Amino acid sequence: MKKSFGFLLATAALALASVDVNAQAPSDIPADMNALMSKYTCIACHRPNQKLVGPAYADVAKKNYSDEEIVNLIYNPNPAHWPGYPPMAPMKQVPKEDALKLAKWINSLDGGAKKSTTKKTTTKKSTTKKTTKKS
Repeated sequence: MKKSFGFLLATAALALASVDVNAQAPSDIPADMNALMSKYTCIACHRPNQKLVGPAYADVAKKNYSDEEIVNLIYNPNPAHWPGYPPMAPMKQVPKEDALKLAKWINSLDGGAKKSTTKKTTTKKSTTKKTTKKS
């Protein structure tokens, strides 16, 4: 009886330790982002560089969404953008300020020049010379 109780206790301790390890944030998430992701349960489905229930944030960054587009997708997910994943629930409880912080961090994972909401336009100067005919 004592042996089986000890085995049961060891099994419970091991299970508890594995749950604790899984609850910790991956080391590639900054503390401030981990706090937000934990608060709004993002971490339950997403990781920076690993597919989980939802896509990896680095994959989201590669889609070249603007920060505002990511905020909109947090509030109004579009499952058509991510075939093969279960639909995300709308996260309307996330304050816009926090959603924008998360979006900026997600976009930083791409490493390239990041998206703004304004489009740059360029103008070309004409370099043709006018010629006149003499009669």
